[in-house]
Amino acid sequence: MSLDQLVSKYIVSAEHVFDNIEVAKSSVNADVDSVKKVLEFAKAYLEDAKYYRTKKELHVSLTSIAYCEGLLDALRLLGAVKFEWPARRKKKREK
Repeated sequence: MSLDQLVSKYIVSAEHVFDNIEVAKSSVNADVDSVKKVLEFAKAYLEDAKYYRTKKELHVSLTSIAYCEGLLDALRLLGAVKFEWPARRKKKREK
């Protein structure tokens, strides 16, 4: 898989999460406004990834989308949001 394909795959995956994410009513030591602020940062990293992909700066794009995924995973692990990554959901169905 090329770096461009890898970046594109991660961007599509993150876009899917943002389209389907739910902010939990309660979370571990984080109020809803704080959760939303972290989501804004994650969304900004997604937009950066898409921008740098168009500029063919794929190493920066990959780094940006990795930061986005890291923030989203952290919020999910803390119980602050609910979502599934699309590729992981497909693998679960195949088992």
